[in-house]
Amino acid sequence: MISEPAVAAPDVDDATALRLVSCNILAGGSVKRYRDYVTHSWKHVLPTGKRANLDGLARVIGGFDLVGLQEADAGSLRSGFLNQTQYLAETAGFPYWSHQPNRRVSRLATSSNGLLARRQPDEVLDYPLPGRIPGRGALWARFGHGTDALVVVVAHLSLGAVARARQLAFLAELIGPYQNAILMGDLNTPAHSTELETLYARTSLVRPAHAPPTFPSWRPTRALDHILVSRTLEVERLWALPYPVSDHLPIAASVRLPGARAALPKG
Repeated sequence: MISEPAVAAPDVDDATALRLVSCNILAGGSVKRYRDYVTHSWKHVLPTGKRANLDGLARVIGGFDLVGLQEADAGSLRSGFLNQTQYLAETAGFPYWSHQPNRRVSRLATSSNGLLARRQPDEVLDYPLPGRIPGRGALWARFGHGTDALVVVVAHLSLGAVARARQLAFLAELIGPYQNAILMGDLNTPAHSTELETLYARTSLVRPAHAPPTFPSWRPTRALDHILVSRTLEVERLWALPYPVSDHLPIAASVRLPGARAALPKG
């Protein structure tokens, strides 16, 4: 779903640089050490403190053009029945947003992918990802038409290697036909893993020169969150944002779009 503009879009010039950020927000939850998963487990089913965490994140992402979210609550008890994707879009001043609910546990919790955008996508689709346990998805958006179109996919992959391999094969089918593509999300695997090497071989996406660690947020040692781009696009900078909104750090990128300039007209 794409909303109508919540606020006027900021004036953006014709520069071809695109600023992106992706983050697993854990429904706005805060984790500062491994034992918090157990000792603070009650916070994951109640809305305590989550809106304040989202307000802080909104201030961080306000300077970006596209934001991909994973584990955003779509409106349940743990979020105070707040659609967190919509809330972040409106609080950070993004005129367009879309979300893809993937998993619901009664009225206690929901989980969804989200996309916040400064420019309106021309098409948005959502796909369930294959897996033995349902509840994973990919949110697909297209900006522009024809060979200059830019396709952006937000995904949250499974913890198990077998399921991830199936999901990456599915993503390769979605991304393969496009020469200008971006995949961002919590992929739960390193950028140089065998699973992702298969994705690089079947699409225009390329292995990043370096992969900043994003997990765990309090002492990041593992690069599980990624922004992967096509070989037609130039990554000027790729870095982790030092804002521990959840158990993951957000990952950000500045990407130059020489081949997809026409795909991103002014908002």
